[in-house]
Amino acid sequence: MALATRTRKAQAGTGGGTGGTAGTGGAGRRPSAVRAFWQSTIGKKTVMAVSGLLMLGYLVAHVMGNLKVFFGPEEFNSYGHWLRTMGAPVLHYSWALWIVRVVLLAAVVAHAVSAYQLTRRDLRARPTGYVHKRRRASYATRTMRWGGVIMALFIVWHILDLTTGHVHSGGFQEGRPYENVVDTFSTWYGNVIYLTAMLAVGLHVRHGFWSAAQTLGAGNARRDRALKATANLLALGLTAGFVAVPVAVMTGVVS
Repeated sequence: MALATRTRKAQAGTGGGTGGTAGTGGAGRRPSAVRAFWQSTIGKKTVMAVSGLLMLGYLVAHVMGNLKVFFGPEEFNSYGHWLRTMGAPVLHYSWALWIVRVVLLAAVVAHAVSAYQLTRRDLRARPTGYVHKRRRASYATRTMRWGGVIMALFIVWHILDLTTGHVHSGGFQEGRPYENVVDTFSTWYGNVIYLTAMLAVGLHVRHGFWSAAQTLGAGNARRDRALKATANLLALGLTAGFVAVPVAVMTGVVS
């Protein structure tokens, strides 16, 4: 009888200890809604889609600004100055530009991390390759990962070339973007780097826009054709707009 009583007390003490550990937030605690969302596959795909659309919006604005080069140095240099004074007098010099840069950097990091983790998750789900491999995806789909790497490297080069001037070919002129652009595209390697990156951008946008629309629930049997057409037009328009600048410098239209 005494042994049974001691056994019951020991079991009660063990149960109370375990309950205390769970109550203090041990391994049994459920993850927060944000963490659970991020850890899910659909959460990562959503982050990838939203961050991609943010970058797409920036690309559209960026190509429109780039095309001002065709209106001459005064127009283009004024545009470059406006980028640093937008938001004034509420914001100080370059504050708005830095806000845009920080948001873009966050979007790039979120996009890259989610893409990497989704790729690793997909590989873990299929640890052994298929015996018979068939190319069922488009060229753009198969090259999304390499395209992302190319664009990431290009962003670094582009900043060092036309923003900081560290790898600029000629004499970098602060506050004279028109002259700097002409200098860059007057070199064969500047054109090769830029044109290669812009082709990667076009392929990435074409597939990325379509994937983002599907992830966010915009696609259905009725709208799929319109979404595909929009993706193609965006990719073609952005590629043509970006490529037009180095081609204009090479042919002497812009000098």
